[in-house]
Amino acid sequence: MAKYFKFFEIAYLIIAVVFIVEAILRWNSEPNKAYIFLAFGLLAIFMYFFRKKYRKRFEKHEKKE
Repeated sequence: MAKYFKFFEIAYLIIAVVFIVEAILRWNSEPNKAYIFLAFGLLAIFMYFFRKKYRKRFEKHEKKE
């Protein structure tokens, strides 16, 4: 089960990179959309760290049982 959690962590990082690159590409032409992409990129990075912490807590709890 932890393998699936790790896969989704990596997926959040990939999504964050895509959103941040898209924000950089749109920065000069459409600044409002660039801010939205940047916000989603930061949210994806936050979700990566949140999921990582949750996965480690889950693995630690599994080892105790």
